[in-house]
Formats: sequence, structure tokens, C-alpha cells
Amino acid sequence: MAKLPISYYLHSDVVYIARSLLGKYLFSNIDNILTGGIITETEAYQGTTDKASHAYAGIRTNRTEIMYRQGGVAYVYLCYGIHYLLNVVTADLNIPHAVLIRAIYPTMGTNEMLVRTGKTKVDYNLSNGPGKLTKAMGIKKLHNGTSYHGNEIWIEDNKIAIKRMDIEAGPRIGVDYAGKDALLPYRFVFNYGDYIKKTH
Repeated sequence: MAKLPISYYLHSDVVYIARSLLGKYLFSNIDNILTGGIITETEAYQGTTDKASHAYAGIRTNRTEIMYRQGGVAYVYLCYGIHYLLNVVTADLNIPHAVLIRAIYPTMGTNEMLVRTGKTKVDYNLSNGPGKLTKAMGIKKLHNGTSYHGNEIWIEDNKIAIKRMDIEAGPRIGVDYAGKDALLPYRFVFNYGDYIKKTH
């Protein structure tokens, strides 16, 4: 496998990227401990026109400024004062599109994931939420702005063949405040069951 090139993140269609990230491998190397898994759920946030986006209407704050960077960096923020959430900044400079990584299927460094989360069993529940996966992978606010082409957090393509029927699209979670934009089918889920059975 090889890291996705920076050019991948510069695609102008954030919804396309959110869908195409399904089946890719997300890795972290935190404190010299490698963890990773298959991306199984994502959400697209379409910059200044999307009422669910932190950058809606061109808002620029200390928190959102990272979203205006050239695609290929991590946007990590604290949600509800409890969970760190990991996003992929996409598109070109000053176009604040981002994809939230909502879930992974854990495949590497699972023992360390158990230690970090306090769980006792390696299964999808270990990292089937945006706050769960960052805790399992050791990702925190200090990783905000980290390049996906570096050696701390990155994404690789193992050429997993995903059938159209294995992907579900629907409304995003927890964005009711966004009015009609809350109904946009910008959340994508990879029903990975058959793939896992073939490879395990």
C-alpha cells in the first residue's frame, strides 16, 4: 500500500471524496505505536454553502482557520468538551471543505487500542464512532493541522473493491440545526461484512 498523494485531497467535490475514502486504510503512529483500520463511515461538509459546516457563510475563527488550508491536512476539534473528532481537509486553498471520519474497522495495533479505550474485546465497537476511533488511535487536538502525507496520521489505498450495493448514503448525524441541509445525503457507510469474511 502507499499513502494517498496530496493531489487526491485537492479534488473539488468533497462528497465524492467522502464516498471514495470508504475502504481506504487510516493509520496513526503516535508515541511510536502503529494503529490503523479500514474506513467504514464518513460525512462530507461542503464549506461555506453548507449550514452544517463549521465554515458556513465564510466563518473564519481560530478553530476553523485550518479548514481554509490546502487539502491534505487534519482538522481535529473537541466535540461537546469530550471527544476529539478527526476530519480530512480537502479542496484547494481557501475552499473549506472537509470530511469527517466517523468509523473504522480496526485491523492493526488493536492491543494498544484496547489499552487506550479501556475495552476488552477487539471488534467494530472499538472504533465505530468518531470519538471512539480518535481515542483508539491516540489522536488529539495537538494533531490539528497534521499533514496526511507525514508519518503521524495518513491514509493508504489497498485497492479494496467496493460494490455500489455495499455503500449506504443518508443524512448526517447530529446536525439538526442545519435546517434543510441536515437532510442532505452526505453520510456514507461501507457495509463491510462480506469483505471481512473473505479476508479473515
